[in-house]
Amino acid sequence: MINQELAVEKKDLNILYEPIKIGSLHLKNRIVMAPMTRGFSPHGVPGANVVDYYRRRAENEVGLIITEGTLINHPAAAEGRHRPVIHGEKPLAGWAKVVAAVHKAGGKIVPQIWHVGMARQIGGDNPHPEVLPVGPSGIDVATGKKVTQPLGIEEIEQIIQSYGDAAGQAQKLGFDGVEIHGAHGYLIDQFFWSKTNLRQDRYGGDAIKRTQFAVEVIEACRRAVGPDFPIVFRFSQWKLGDYKAKLADTPERLAAFLDPLVKAGVDIFHCSTRRYWEPEFEGSNLNLAGWTKKLTGKPTITVGSVGLDTNFIDFFTKGQGAAVSSVAPLLDRLEKKEFDLVAVGRALLADPAWAKKVHANEVDQLVAFTPDIESELF
Repeated sequence: MINQELAVEKKDLNILYEPIKIGSLHLKNRIVMAPMTRGFSPHGVPGANVVDYYRRRAENEVGLIITEGTLINHPAAAEGRHRPVIHGEKPLAGWAKVVAAVHKAGGKIVPQIWHVGMARQIGGDNPHPEVLPVGPSGIDVATGKKVTQPLGIEEIEQIIQSYGDAAGQAQKLGFDGVEIHGAHGYLIDQFFWSKTNLRQDRYGGDAIKRTQFAVEVIEACRRAVGPDFPIVFRFSQWKLGDYKAKLADTPERLAAFLDPLVKAGVDIFHCSTRRYWEPEFEGSNLNLAGWTKKLTGKPTITVGSVGLDTNFIDFFTKGQGAAVSSVAPLLDRLEKKEFDLVAVGRALLADPAWAKKVHANEVDQLVAFTPDIESELF
């Protein structure tokens, strides 16, 4: 029996399952699997379990999969063991199998390329534990204290090249695009954020000048893949340890921040929020994805507690589960063309068939996100 409080009209659901073409990217619907770190790739190599994990989502009507954060070739890129990498013979062979399985199941997939920067702990359970974390000014994200020396220009250039190399490898492996992780207080975001970027050279200064590192990363990726390969850029206002942070506190400042990224070559913006229904600025109901699309004209992905009633930060800080919630408010925003794609995280983690069940209005069969699912996430 369908739960009438959660069920929606079939005609309303149709908008979520309409195909969309964004440049060379053809998707069968608007549902995106959000990137979620898992740490199930020993020595950085995605194995058969990773193949099965992504295949199950693709064969259950997910239109686009964005992989978990996948590390570029730099010794300080990781903040834990068993994160997948996108360099080296064995990891690349593993990803080739993932891509083949997703495509065979009728899905599309892009890797999220990642460097954690100063979010890496000194020593600890990391690959290359002797290597110090790196960042624009050597400032720890959580404490605000300087713990290492600022990145030198030569190493910055090497890291930028590693991003480009990762994008090029993604294209060679048959991925359908690439996402650059520029959110949540990781390396690229540390260059954006005034609290972690105190530089006075070309990579520092005011909010616009602090985009320079990201601009050069995007440009390196674009050079590597050519003009037609889709580049997604994920950004956020909030940071790990500071959920009220704002890179831009007005639409005008957001427009100024985004403009260099658009010019550098971003095709799609993935706008990370904790709750998709919350307005980004006073005086408008638009969320971050809505404002980004309005200001740039670029397609956007919204994300943030889709299909659940509790944001993921509360889950991890308060240890509470999340119940299934209606997608009706989401459908209304999508119909108004506030954004183009919808990223689903924990709901798809808990239930590989979430997209298929929602499409069939089988809401009573949806799985809630509970603490015992944490083992699959991490």
